[in-house]
Amino acid sequence: MHADIVVLPGDGIGPEVTAAAVAVLQAAGRRYGHTFRFETRLIGGAAIDAEGAPLSDATLDACRKADAILLGAVGGPKWSDGEIRPEQGLLKLRKALGLYANLRPVRTHPVALTASPIKSHLLTGVDMIVVRELTGGVYFGRRTRTDIAASDLCEYTVAEIERVVRRACTLARGRRKFVVSVDKANVLETSRLWRQVATRVARDEFPDVRLEHQLVDSMAMHLIAKPREYDVIVTENMFGDILTDEASMLAGSMGLLPSASLGEGRGGVYEPIHGSAPDIAGRGIANPCGAILSAAMLLRHSLGLDAEARCIEKAVADAIDGGALTADLALTGIAARPPLGTDAMAAAVIARLEVECEAVVLRD
Repeated sequence: MHADIVVLPGDGIGPEVTAAAVAVLQAAGRRYGHTFRFETRLIGGAAIDAEGAPLSDATLDACRKADAILLGAVGGPKWSDGEIRPEQGLLKLRKALGLYANLRPVRTHPVALTASPIKSHLLTGVDMIVVRELTGGVYFGRRTRTDIAASDLCEYTVAEIERVVRRACTLARGRRKFVVSVDKANVLETSRLWRQVATRVARDEFPDVRLEHQLVDSMAMHLIAKPREYDVIVTENMFGDILTDEASMLAGSMGLLPSASLGEGRGGVYEPIHGSAPDIAGRGIANPCGAILSAAMLLRHSLGLDAEARCIEKAVADAIDGGALTADLALTGIAARPPLGTDAMAAAVIARLEVECEAVVLRD
């Protein structure tokens, strides 16, 4: 296969973790005989500094033409007080490409369990995916501000809710056939519409999938108290943003979690859920696993290369279980050696890649 991938390193640790993910993709490509062509472009603060906008028209055009997009992170204190914000580039990209569903899988690694502040016996076997609606809600609604008041409009259409619930239910069919829809229907009209539409879609189109409703405040509690019970969680934009950051603590570190932002076509944006972490940028200590696992999701969802994706996921899991830990995970106290840097962690994954690819091929 030949595929064109746009790389948007962004700000902070973004360039470091995307370089690691590209190295792993190149290794997987060599192993399976694929050719991936990478084109690096600017986004976020780096784009503001160089091009005057957080996402240029030329970069957006390149993204539209690409088979997939690998993104690092955007933002940082340098641009926090400006009228033009790095995050505007990411929002513009999602809206322009129609990327309405953000998929965030959360799986726990046995070695990393003690890195979480949550008791490890609650975490064994956690395997869920959160589907966050990405182009509607309060983040895209009309905004007003005066000297004495401000407002942000939260608005959803039936069509917007239908398509993200369908995505969640379709994913659930390949898993444990259980979807939890999260809203605030006891207070918000948008949530009442959300619940009504989600109920109808699941009942009429996915009778084999069990649907349960939870209020967002209750869900925040249940995610910590009984995370093993959940399979697929679907929710609106802001609730999904908050709940997925909470869910990252189940895995022990944000540095372990990937994401995929998808629309109706095969293209998508793939990025780790962590931010730009300017406090450690340039030090070579960032955990690249979230970016590497995002690259695996890119192979699966945009390129249809499921075996290659599973190969990378298994290589990451086995590297961690074998004691390859970055600084955020080495805090567990069980590391047998000093923590690995970003490049060394990527090398540890690549070293596992040959063995894991062979195992996947033999199973297939």
